This record gives sequence, structure tokens and C-alpha cells, in this order.
Amino acid sequence: MTHPDRVGSREDLASFVRSLHRRHVDGGGSWENADLAGFLEALAAWVDDADGWYRTTGREMPADGDWRFFARALQAATTYE
Repeated sequence: MTHPDRVGSREDLASFVRSLHRRHVDGGGSWENADLAGFLEALAAWVDDADGWYRTTGREMPADGDWRFFARALQAATTYE
């Protein structure tokens, strides 16, 4: 799987998401947050605490993150084929 720190383009992000999907399918749902409800709840919790996660891991929170792009991608995925 591509490491998140290596995602530098839209294509990289799409590839990363596909690798997550493959990992989930191949692992038989062995993720801690294996169902959609748990995954989305964990995602929201992480976003709420992103500053703390970055601090704990010794990284700086990106000031230029495109939150709207990410939100639009998540919303679009509810109906996109």
C-alpha cells in the first residue's frame, strides 16, 4: 500500500484509496472500523483531533489542506458510480 506521506497528487490519492479498499477486501474486514458506520465515526473523530494527532506524531498540521475537496469527495462517493 502507498504510504499517506507519499500522496502528492490527485492520482496518488485515488491509488491510495484503492489500496485501502483492496486491503479491506483482502483482509476480510479485519479493520477495527470494518463497517461504514464505524469507519465514518472514526474519520470524524480523527478530523476533530487532527491537531493532536499531528502534535503526537511530531508533525506539523498542514495549513493549506483543502477540506472542501475532501468533503466533496466523500459526499460524491455516496452516489458516484
